[in-house]
Amino acid sequence: MTDQAAVSLLRWLRRQLRQPVPFREHLEAAVANDDPAEARRLIALVPFTDAQRRHVDGLIDRWEGSRGGG
Repeated sequence: MTDQAAVSLLRWLRRQLRQPVPFREHLEAAVANDDPAEARRLIALVPFTDAQRRHVDGLIDRWEGSRGGG
């Protein structure tokens, strides 16, 4: 993941997860360790709105595309 993409995803997640949910550190670790599959698994636990879910899924899709996976 590019540094800019990682920063964007982390900033967005931190804004959305203002409360320190137990898995927030795991999400941050998934991003730091370039593990989009783990991030998706954890994101599934978050009760996002449909629009929020589409946005974060799009960010993770771009992350996967930037690493040649997908």
